[in-house]
Order: sequence, then C-alpha cells, then structure tokens
Amino acid sequence: MSERPDRRPSPPPAGKRVGWRRPASPPTAPPAGPRATPQPAPSAATPPNHRSVIDSAVYRDGRRIASPTTLADTFRQLREEPDGMAWIGLHRPTELELHSLAAEFNLHELAVEDALEAHQRPKLERYGDTLFVVLRAARYLDAQEEVDFGELHIFVGPDFLITVRHGGAPDLSTVRHRMEQTPELLSLGPEAALYAILDAVVDGYAPVVEGVQTDIDEIETEVFRGDPAVSRRIYELSREMVEFQRATRPLVGMLHGLMAGFAKYGTDEELQRYLRDVADHVTHTSERVDGFRQALTEILTVNATLVSQQQNAEMRALAEAGFEQNEEIKKISSWAAILFAPTLVGTIYGMNFEDMPELKWAGGYPFAILLMAVVCVSLYVIFKKRDWL
Repeated sequence: MSERPDRRPSPPPAGKRVGWRRPASPPTAPPAGPRATPQPAPSAATPPNHRSVIDSAVYRDGRRIASPTTLADTFRQLREEPDGMAWIGLHRPTELELHSLAAEFNLHELAVEDALEAHQRPKLERYGDTLFVVLRAARYLDAQEEVDFGELHIFVGPDFLITVRHGGAPDLSTVRHRMEQTPELLSLGPEAALYAILDAVVDGYAPVVEGVQTDIDEIETEVFRGDPAVSRRIYELSREMVEFQRATRPLVGMLHGLMAGFAKYGTDEELQRYLRDVADHVTHTSERVDGFRQALTEILTVNATLVSQQQNAEMRALAEAGFEQNEEIKKISSWAAILFAPTLVGTIYGMNFEDMPELKWAGGYPFAILLMAVVCVSLYVIFKKRDWL
C-alpha cells in the first residue's frame, strides 16, 4: 500500500515523481470528464442529502489543500491532484453515496454491502489494492453506567481513505485534527491515517476498561451487602463484556496480519513502530476484558451461593417458627382437652332431668368429682408422656 497503483496507468507528467498516479482527464473531455470506470447517474454522485458527509478533504504532502462540500467536488479535486490524497468521513451514508464512492474508487461490491448493512465483526480484507477494515469502537457512558458500541468501516486505497461510521463512537474529527497537526506523518499516505484511526479506537477502550473495573468493584460490594438487584447488573455487564470481547479479540489477529505485510508492502518504519504500539495496547486490553468476564462469572457464582445460603437461612427460620407454633398448639390443645373432661361431666349433671338416678344418690356428688379428677389426671399423664405438655 505504500505504492500508489491506479485503476488505469498513465505516463507521469513532467516535474512529477515517477510512479503510479491517478489518470488525468482526457483532453477532449470537459474539466470533470468521464473516468475509465462506469459513472453513476448525476443524482448518485451528488445525493440530495449531504448531512452524512461529516468532513471531506484533499491533502498534498500531508497538508489540506481543499475542503470540498460534496462528494462530486472531492472527486474533481482529487483528479486535479495526481499526488493528492482524499480523506472522506461519512456517518450513516445513503446507498447512493456509497455506490458513487464505489464507482469512483472501484470499491468491491461485497465491502460496500457490508458497509451498508453494518453489524459486522471486526475484520481486515484486501480487495486488490484496497483494504477494507471493520472496527468496533466503544465508549463508557457514566450516567447510564453502561458500554456503548459503535461500528466503523474503513476503505483504504492508494490515494484515498473513506470512513463510514455507524454509532456515536469514535470521534474521528479529533484524529483528523491531530494528523493535520503532524503533516510529516500524514504525508506517509492513507496507511498513516488508518493507523491513527486504529490507535484512536484502541485508546478509546481505556476509559471503558476503567469504567468496567469500577462497576465490578461496586458489584462486589453489593453482592456481599445482599443487594437483591445485583444479579441483574451482573448479567447486563456480562453481556457487555461478551460484546467487548468480540470487539477486541479479532483486532489482535488483524494487527498481526498488518505487521506481517510490512516487508511485502514496504511500510514506512515509523508506521511500523506506530502499529506495534497499537498492537501492544490491543493485547493488553483484550487480556483485561478476558479477566473481567472471568471475574464476573466468579462473582455470579458467589452471588448465587450467598443467595442460596440466605434462602436456606430464611427457610430454616420459617421451619423453626412453625415448629414453635406447633408446640404451642399442642400445649393449648392438651389443656383444652383436660379442661373439657370436667366441663363435660358437669354439663351432663347440670341438665336437671328428674329421671337421673345419680341426682338422688348420696354418693353422686363425690362420684362426679372423682370422675372428673380421674379423667383429668389420665389425660395429663397421656399428654405428658407424648411431650405435649
């Protein structure tokens, strides 16, 4: 990618460096004449809605020389600068805009389809002299205490770099401004801008890692405090860590793949050092994320154990309370039965029927008292042996 191959080679004009360059317009054509590739309809090259074009610029020797407001103007400016480089930043572009870019820069239809649909895994693919890179950016939202993920698609060619952003992260305007402040680095070509974007995405993981670490510390406190809502928070954070792993793990292999092509594509030594530093940060972040997910799994296990112990303690307390109530009921029932016996005898002899022989018997009253005492003592002995009293 350090060379500048074009889709149609042409002899270099006088005074220009020898190498590959973008073709000039044919002499017989208008100033913005047709290119070698098929052109879309004018409405496709100039879509009615330009809000998706965040920033578009043409650079020469690392310095901005033009800031076109439309894609058509960008194409024209780049044609007029054979040694220039275009950096086009888009946010949720329309299908017409992407197809106009595809026609201008010979972008592969599969890559364009991926950029339109989004929801892609991080990957690095090469289509001829064009690289297609998919990144998953992340940012930590303090107010919601959650991780927000964005998706970034990057097309890198010999003399252009196109970014298609889906979501709020990352803020590429900061990256562009920093690169424009170091024209000697930007003059190295689209690869330098690509590595700067990679560095920005990876650096954006650091605040997320710190925010997640704080969340895990708070979750540990809530677990041992017995907060009933902590299980849901653990589950939600675990799902975010799964997404975080999907964003960081493929980056390690992608960056090693780029480093493997240093010799083949003649990558500048400064860019090589730049990319190695990014790879180190990605590896460190990926290891931290793996550790977070393992920690959350262990915390969830501990929380389940504590919840189970709490439930067992509550069940034990309920069982003990039930046992105590049962003992009290036994005592009450026993005394009620003992007291019921003399009440029954007294009630029978209180009916005052004339034909009750015991009423005129001289020993009737002592007999009734004795009967009551015998029944009560018998019931007391029986209940006592059964430990009801």
